[in-house]
Amino acid sequence: MARFSLLAVALAQLQLTHAWGNLGHETVAYIAQNFVASSTKSFCQKILGDDSTSYLANVATWADSYKYTDAGEFSKVFHYIDALDDPPKSCGVDYDRDCGDAGCSISAMLNYTNILLDSPDSSEAVDALKFVVHIIGDTHQPLHDENLEVGGNGIDVIYDGEETNLHHIWDSNMPEDAAGGYTPSVAKSYAQLLTTRITTGAYSSKKTSWTSGIDIDDPVATSMIWARDANGFVCTTVLDDGLAYINSTDLSGDYYDKSQPVFEELIAKAGYRLAAWLDLIAEHSS
Repeated sequence: MARFSLLAVALAQLQLTHAWGNLGHETVAYIAQNFVASSTKSFCQKILGDDSTSYLANVATWADSYKYTDAGEFSKVFHYIDALDDPPKSCGVDYDRDCGDAGCSISAMLNYTNILLDSPDSSEAVDALKFVVHIIGDTHQPLHDENLEVGGNGIDVIYDGEETNLHHIWDSNMPEDAAGGYTPSVAKSYAQLLTTRITTGAYSSKKTSWTSGIDIDDPVATSMIWARDANGFVCTTVLDDGLAYINSTDLSGDYYDKSQPVFEELIAKAGYRLAAWLDLIAEHSS
């Protein structure tokens, strides 16, 4: 595995925003709840000790808080993979090159999936499930699969007249504008909108392809399919207009209009794939 780069260390220290923000992560979780098998629902509720109707959404953002605790500091690197590519000229993620010695989102998926498969009744399974729910969401935010400028945290932008950074608008500003807020109830409604697109709407003809290559025996290969999918949008959407445009333009206008179909479909994919992954874990657990 490639040595942990200095930029990866910087990302671990400086990453101040949360992939998809609370709204995005909770939306992913609610979408997954809409698609998991009933046996998977019972499996997850038992592990979490939560029989509510928001059992996954209730833990969807836990990992973002945990990483700022003394006990959870080690997990900061589990929220991303540091693609050493060259956007917008070329994009691509390579596990051996980009997952540092301290780990990354992909290695964490391997570890926590295996805990759930091998020891679903253990105390470790609770945090493992929380991590899996969160990391699959993270993997579908393009800038969590990118090294450039600390995953976009170092790219200053203007959004709706306010100074922020590129990472933050993909995490929070744009999804919250599309959903109409950031509360759990907004997330639940947004999830239902995207769920309808998956079942009978614009995504219905695509959903089968979203789980192509999924393999519970190879969490790394499966997660890399998803990371490459999201990373590709760094070139085609996130940075497609170039840094000069991004630095000089209020991105709440045309940039938002171009990006909305991308981040909404990625959030939908994350929820649908999370459901499929949890179904496989529940089916194959010891």
